[in-house]
Amino acid sequence: MLDNKVVLITGGAGSVGQSLVRRFLETDLDVLRVFDNNEPSLSALGKSLDDERCRFLAGDIRDQERLVRAMQGVDIVVHTAAMKHVDICEYNPFEAVKTNAVGLQNVVDTAINSGVDRVVFTSSDKAVNPANTMGTTKLLGEKLITAGNKHAGRSDLRLASVRFGNVINSSQSVIPLFAKQIRDGGPVTLTDTRMRRFFLTDEDVFDLVTSAIEQTKGGEVFIHKMPTIRIEDLAEAMIYELAPEFGHNPKDVDIEIIGRRVGETFHEEIITEREATRTVESETLYAVLPENGEDAHLNHPGMDGFDTADDIDLSTQVADPLSVDEVKALLRENNILENAL
Repeated sequence: MLDNKVVLITGGAGSVGQSLVRRFLETDLDVLRVFDNNEPSLSALGKSLDDERCRFLAGDIRDQERLVRAMQGVDIVVHTAAMKHVDICEYNPFEAVKTNAVGLQNVVDTAINSGVDRVVFTSSDKAVNPANTMGTTKLLGEKLITAGNKHAGRSDLRLASVRFGNVINSSQSVIPLFAKQIRDGGPVTLTDTRMRRFFLTDEDVFDLVTSAIEQTKGGEVFIHKMPTIRIEDLAEAMIYELAPEFGHNPKDVDIEIIGRRVGETFHEEIITEREATRTVESETLYAVLPENGEDAHLNHPGMDGFDTADDIDLSTQVADPLSVDEVKALLRENNILENAL
């Protein structure tokens, strides 16, 4: 699906975007356009890559005219650009709407008019029964993407969403914060001992996005099957592994409870009870199909290689979390500890 294609990644200079850029460059695509409004990060990424297939485009998804030029001749759009920090979105909801909702609509409208074949929108598990502004805008984004398949008026364009948990070591993850605090000798700050999160690796993210590109029939929400981690266990695992590397005794690095932030939830949900009735699964993925019916946006044909999903752990509250030793193994296997040094 990617061979000889022109791919555009919005938000490509962000932490998730950069991870996707590097993995897309391992494929046989023709051109990769990296679109971002952060000039320093875009410049730094350009200097770190030596690949003639890359194009680095400065621009903002709020500017539809810029998107029109950026999407000329593009086959596949992966839309990661967004305001993603819960606390910032909660304090700046008008700006979050402009970027996460209006900006997304600009991407959809431009893709329709530019002859793009596939659009994959990177959403969040915070879109499930959202409790904050960021999650609400992500839910609206999923709705716009699904509706875009009908709105497009052409069958060759397919739009789908992928729903992330916490991406290990991304700028939204607590891992870089914990690593810095451990380096300084602590304390490691934890908002509440009840916090649990879904986590996925950079490789999981790439597999999820490329699976959506290849398998979408239009309008689905794809979700990688993710482990649940108690944030307190993550802190303990990182202290045990990293403290000696920074010259500290793990027993001397304290965990300090600082209280829940505005808009922060104790648990994350992956799929709603209503969505579960139309969710199918493969070995590694769930796919939430759009609602069918006389009044629905789409008449979905079903997914090849997917079966009706059973026994879905809908939230981190009911899913069995990894043990501390399993968390340590996950961090080692994905070189998270090495990157923190």
